[in-house]
Amino acid sequence: MRKLTYHQAISEATVQAMEADPSIVVAGQSVDDHKGVYGTTREAYARFGAGRVRDIPNGENAFAGIAVGAATMGMRPLVVHTRADFMFLAMDGIFNLAAKWRYMYGNRGGAPVVMRGVVGRGWGQGATHSQSLQSLFGHFPGLYVATPASPVDAKGLLISALRSDDPVVLLENRGLYEVTGEVPEEPFTVPFGKGRIVRPGTDVTVVASSLMVHEAERAADLLAVRGVNIEVVDVRSIRPLDDALILESVARTGRLVVADTSWARYGLAAEVAAVVAEHDPGMLKAPVRRVALADCPAPVSWPLEEAFNPQAGAVAGACLELLGQASAAAPDLPSALEGFIGPY
Repeated sequence: MRKLTYHQAISEATVQAMEADPSIVVAGQSVDDHKGVYGTTREAYARFGAGRVRDIPNGENAFAGIAVGAATMGMRPLVVHTRADFMFLAMDGIFNLAAKWRYMYGNRGGAPVVMRGVVGRGWGQGATHSQSLQSLFGHFPGLYVATPASPVDAKGLLISALRSDDPVVLLENRGLYEVTGEVPEEPFTVPFGKGRIVRPGTDVTVVASSLMVHEAERAADLLAVRGVNIEVVDVRSIRPLDDALILESVARTGRLVVADTSWARYGLAAEVAAVVAEHDPGMLKAPVRRVALADCPAPVSWPLEEAFNPQAGAVAGACLELLGQASAAAPDLPSALEGFIGPY
């Protein structure tokens, strides 16, 4: 099967969906720029022009309302936020309108707006430009939320979103755009609410999302040399969450580490731990460990940001602690962001 980068997979999904459905329009800051938001909108703009790929001003709150209104009238807007941090300004439209539309109006129609947000660390962007908002969006019923970690999932989840009658938030870590993987050429869908086993194992389950899936894989490589067998689970979808897959994996290994790109408290890592605690805590041979950001805002500068964000070594260290091997230091591996050269 041919290989695409993460950004090429998103671009291909966008074009194929727009070809199949003329009601899909793309809008966002710089979607018509020559770089095309990390290359994800460039081909769509070249194919369909400004009539269906529209640059919009810095007015996230206003445009969220416009997009929701358009969605309820039969259009399918795909709104691109080049920095998910500014989706805070659109939350009234997302949480109070799109997410609640079916519930408030007797399930008639819906608001099938899709919002892509670029999240995560990059080049020392600081506290207001490097946040991962998955747990915030995942808190609200009525939204589908996903964090694709691979090119194949980036394409399949986007096509699923653009075919859905419900509002969807897709969060893409900027460190993933150059990641490559096998992707079918034809349009296909990946269902929401279904995670995947990235790497089978028997000793510790590492449940991860977004960029941390790749850090978990690196940790598994590091520990395999020591004879430790790690199972890596990619949740894919934040809401709905694949509880069954998580429980099945933990039942096999008896140990759980959750690795996320955001803070531990009130976040995805807390939710995964709660799933196990509420269903069958007796399957655990050791307490759950969470690998997440330090409990403070992000610093500025590349070296500080690299220290602030957990990487493979932190995941490996948490696994060793659960196995009673904390005294064995876990050297770090190169970051999954190696090669990242700056903003779009």
